[in-house]
Amino acid sequence: MLLFRDRAHVPLLRSVGYRSRVVVAVARTGVVVGASAIAGTTRASSVMTAGGDRRPSRAHVVVAHDYLTQRGGAERVALALHDAFPGAPLRTSIVNARTTFHEVAGRPVQQTWLGRVPFFREDPRRAFLLLAPVHSLGQRVRADVVVCSSSGWAHGVRTDAPKVIYCHNPPRWLYQPDDYLRGVPSAMRPVIRALSPALRAWDRRQARSAACYLANSSAVRERIRAAYGLEATVVHPPRGLDPEGPDEPVPGVQPGFLLHVGRPRPYKNADAVCRAVAAVPGARLVCVGGTPDPPRGERWPERITSLTDLTDAQLRWLYRSCSALVALSHEDFGLTPVEAYAFGKPALVLRAGGYLDSTVEGVTGVFVDDLDVATVVEGLHRLQRTRFDPEVIRRHGERFSPLAFKAAVEAVVADVLAPS
Repeated sequence: MLLFRDRAHVPLLRSVGYRSRVVVAVARTGVVVGASAIAGTTRASSVMTAGGDRRPSRAHVVVAHDYLTQRGGAERVALALHDAFPGAPLRTSIVNARTTFHEVAGRPVQQTWLGRVPFFREDPRRAFLLLAPVHSLGQRVRADVVVCSSSGWAHGVRTDAPKVIYCHNPPRWLYQPDDYLRGVPSAMRPVIRALSPALRAWDRRQARSAACYLANSSAVRERIRAAYGLEATVVHPPRGLDPEGPDEPVPGVQPGFLLHVGRPRPYKNADAVCRAVAAVPGARLVCVGGTPDPPRGERWPERITSLTDLTDAQLRWLYRSCSALVALSHEDFGLTPVEAYAFGKPALVLRAGGYLDSTVEGVTGVFVDDLDVATVVEGLHRLQRTRFDPEVIRRHGERFSPLAFKAAVEAVVADVLAPS
């Protein structure tokens, strides 16, 4: 059986859930991914046949993403995909350099005309009616393979090249409308509902254009099967924050607090976190991204701190200084627990979605089954009583390292490019 020349990467591939397909596919096609593929080049993986004949390996890769206008998990994954093929064009519909990750600057980003319209740049949901045609009727992308980072639009990119679609989730407005529409201006909701049948047909047609479908979690794999009738392979996304980087204390915050990271959107359930912490005497909570509005006529206690616009160095300090992370959102995967694990910190998480893939009960964290205040309070008490080993948690976190993700994605692209 053929293996990666650098055998250390095979367990990394297995660890991210990419157990059989990559290794078996590599054996089946007679491809050995060389050291330059693991290191990454501007072009796709350098490949070699079992007989030693080098196949055309300088394939032109393009990475596509929905839009780059915020600092979220999907944007971090899009940058991680681009890191696997540095120098490759990064295509997207809209870029807002002010509100997305600063790492976007300096990359060869290509945006559509929508990005030149301030009204759309400030909130890409305003361009909802235009995003599908802009992606699928726009300029044809010329490449040997297009890697699409998609939760709704980028998988529709116009190209004759094979597509590797990394799916964060099938479009929520089509398949989980109740979750999505809670955060959409009320005037847009009837429009989205009216367009749903046509958009669903477009979405399924674009999904079936994939040469390979990847899901970021087991939960999303099941949603892909239900939405498209396609079988996807799980490749967990990498943590977005390097624990080895510099940190910077946050003024006015003392170590030992509970940490919540996420924008105060309804599906993040930050209100459930705040209500539970408020019910535990003496417990302190830091909410990165802001706190939701408290119940009418009430205020959150002063021991709940709201922070926004932090640097990565400050976020590292918060992870390093917290006692535990609390994450109760309905996430497709959910990066914040795996970021906490990289720092050796446990997490209290909702028993749902991607957290089922990333958390080991009693080893890296504690589950709660619902958002009732009493349930979450009891979970906080269990979290406090459980003896966690920080080193065991850190080792578990390495399953979600950028190196493991990069190796898996490069192997997939090499497999797609290999002659059948």
